[in-house]
Amino acid sequence: MNLFSLLDQTAARCADRGAVFVGDRQLHTWRELHDRALRLAATFGEPGSRIAIASENRPEIVELMFAAWAAECVVVPINYKLHPREMQQILEDAGASRVFASPKIAAELTPVTDVPVEPVDSAQYAERLAHAPAEVPRDTDPTRLAWLFYTSGTTGRSKGAMLSHRNLMAMTVAHLADFDSPDENCSLVHGAPMSHGSGLYIPPYVSRGARQVIPESAGFDPNEFLDLCERHPGCSAFLAPTMVQRLVQTGRSCPRELRTIVYGGGPMYVESLKKAIAAFGHIFVQLYGQGEAPMTITGLRRADHIDADDATLGSVGYPRSGVDVAVLREDGSFAGPGEIGEIVCRGDVVMSGYWNNPEATAATLQNGWLRTGDMGSFDERGYLTLRDRSKDVVISGGSNIYPREVEEVLLEHPGVEEAGVVGAPDEEWGEVVVAFIVGSATPEELDAHLLDRIARFKRPKRYIYIDELPKNSYGKVLKRELRARLA
Repeated sequence: MNLFSLLDQTAARCADRGAVFVGDRQLHTWRELHDRALRLAATFGEPGSRIAIASENRPEIVELMFAAWAAECVVVPINYKLHPREMQQILEDAGASRVFASPKIAAELTPVTDVPVEPVDSAQYAERLAHAPAEVPRDTDPTRLAWLFYTSGTTGRSKGAMLSHRNLMAMTVAHLADFDSPDENCSLVHGAPMSHGSGLYIPPYVSRGARQVIPESAGFDPNEFLDLCERHPGCSAFLAPTMVQRLVQTGRSCPRELRTIVYGGGPMYVESLKKAIAAFGHIFVQLYGQGEAPMTITGLRRADHIDADDATLGSVGYPRSGVDVAVLREDGSFAGPGEIGEIVCRGDVVMSGYWNNPEATAATLQNGWLRTGDMGSFDERGYLTLRDRSKDVVISGGSNIYPREVEEVLLEHPGVEEAGVVGAPDEEWGEVVVAFIVGSATPEELDAHLLDRIARFKRPKRYIYIDELPKNSYGKVLKRELRARLA
């Protein structure tokens, strides 16, 4: 089993159809993409080599991914927003043999690393494409490493999650089974970073012959995204919740060709989701996953959003195809409905461990289960609701307070645009709740609003007003930075 087979089969079936587009412009057919990937593969060296990619969203990412798999090498995607020295740490830890980079990142990265850095617009890259093509791989062990994904590092130094061809194929099949059914008359529009969620969705859409559409803007431009969804057929996209909010803020209606938005990578609050549905209709699908179980733990299908109550919209749905999910008590026993504990999962999508990190692997993979570090509970219907990362739970006076619950209520106030809740050390209570607010509501208004809706002990003891919550490139609020501001 080799993920290159997805491109191999599609190139045979849809050879002369458009495969890769930048904006409205077609770059390659499926036959051309297939040929380019095999030519690159022939130059990649020993099987098992780690091939890093550090770039803003660019068309070369697609061919480099499949080239690495054709050569039985490992893709190491690097978040393009990292500092060059952070990138170097990943390259060093992965033992990367080379890194392909956009011209801008190549110029910044070359001075700080000994790993060969190759710009994708270089003469050397062009020479690779002139090479005789490699053979199509036929005998790849499905457990062979295919994707070495470094966690976003919101809590410290990144760890490399090891994902095999089998892991990513399980992810691909689950997506097609649960969320979307594209064909050769459809498109995947890469609004989110291809170094993470959007890039992981390349395999399922390639398998069905759906065109890969890369916006011309380096970052996410909501109007450009919506324009592309007017001009390309049957559009789907993976977007972070903050990106969905930016689409709603344009005031535009849903483009006629936009059929599916998969949202995930951070909390989508109920009020924000209701606004998105009101603006664009029932095109939304929610996923809950981690780099260690890529994009595939639980989810809410499109139909689950229709006429749904707040409890459903506030949940992360039910287990995905091929995945077992449970909630554990502190003693390791299985929690019952309504009990909050740590979420664990198992299945073919789960990583084999962390690269060169047996201690972290042993702590995370226990008794066949992936310990997610997230706290949550199932309801009687089997819907899972996330509470918070275990490290983010605020323990005040011996009571557990889940920041997301407080954030959800704060966001119901019309004077709150964003809210981030963390715990601050306190001599009397151990910790107290502090809320960072983007908006105009006064502390007195927020106190009154909260006291009408949640228990008094959960109310923030302090409100701090800021212009914008700190986030990583995937849209996750960096609670670590909020806590650092308090310190």
